[in-house]
Amino acid sequence: MAEQLPTIAVALTPIEAVGAIERTLLAGLDPEAAPPRSSVAVPAGELLLMPAAGESHVGVKIAGVAAGNPARGLPRITGSYLLLDGPTLRPLALFDGAALTAVRTPAVTAVAMRRLAVPDAAHLVLFGTGPQAYGHLAAMLAIRPLTRLTVVARSPAPARALVEHARSLGLAATTGTADAVTDADLVVCATTARTPLFDGTLVPAHAAVAAVGSHEPTAREVDTALVRRSAVYVEARTAAAREAGDLLVAGWDEIFEKGSGPTNLAELVRGSAAVPADRPRLFKSVGMSWQDLAVAVELHRRTEVDTDSPTTPARRLSMPGRADSVAPAGH
Repeated sequence: MAEQLPTIAVALTPIEAVGAIERTLLAGLDPEAAPPRSSVAVPAGELLLMPAAGESHVGVKIAGVAAGNPARGLPRITGSYLLLDGPTLRPLALFDGAALTAVRTPAVTAVAMRRLAVPDAAHLVLFGTGPQAYGHLAAMLAIRPLTRLTVVARSPAPARALVEHARSLGLAATTGTADAVTDADLVVCATTARTPLFDGTLVPAHAAVAAVGSHEPTAREVDTALVRRSAVYVEARTAAAREAGDLLVAGWDEIFEKGSGPTNLAELVRGSAAVPADRPRLFKSVGMSWQDLAVAVELHRRTEVDTDSPTTPARRLSMPGRADSVAPAGH
């Protein structure tokens, strides 16, 4: 029974989570063969089921998307992650699903941006102010020498809070408008937007863009102009073809030749993908179950190490940012 499982709440640093994702890919995981996300309509909204399996561990995330929760003062996304032993299927740990996602998604973005962003990237333009925005700021700081942050958001108060947080980290941070992408080195979109957030023709050729806010085939954060002029990268072509609205709405069949498509994350990490310098690089993430498993296994491993040591307390896995502005469950 789930209630009998130990609730393990530890946090990874961004680089530790990045390492877990990279090691999984370098070990040979094929993201194209990963199980798809299942979605079931329920009276309160949507129930998502995300299973994954490896030789050593198996896991599943169950997430609920309740659109009415913020009005009740509750998170829009709820959920849990159950980690099991691979050979015996014995339950090992139960994690907060939203907190796990808040660590995992920025790590996946950082894996891609490590290879797509220019080495001296200094200016990050960040759309959104929820937990994913905070997580992505930490992850981007871990992989690039950022000195400047521009926060673009609909609500002034959360935007100011994120700016103050960034200033406490030593960044020159301000709020701004969508045209801030004109001089961005990095752009991260972590919102619940269903229509494009900015004019894609304004993004400079040297910039890298990550769109992580949606796994819905009809929702998008970036426009057709950016998709068509960019080198495009995804976690997996199979998943993107089902769920990447940013690409699907822009015309997947027209943009990519039949039978091919964007570079996937495994190809990027293993060094077999081209990374052009003469046009923007766009990474579209929808969130996949193998990523949850990779991070959950690393969390569990570090929990066992921490709890075996009488002098090292377990680090809490807590949600950054506002609880009522959790990014979509795919992330």
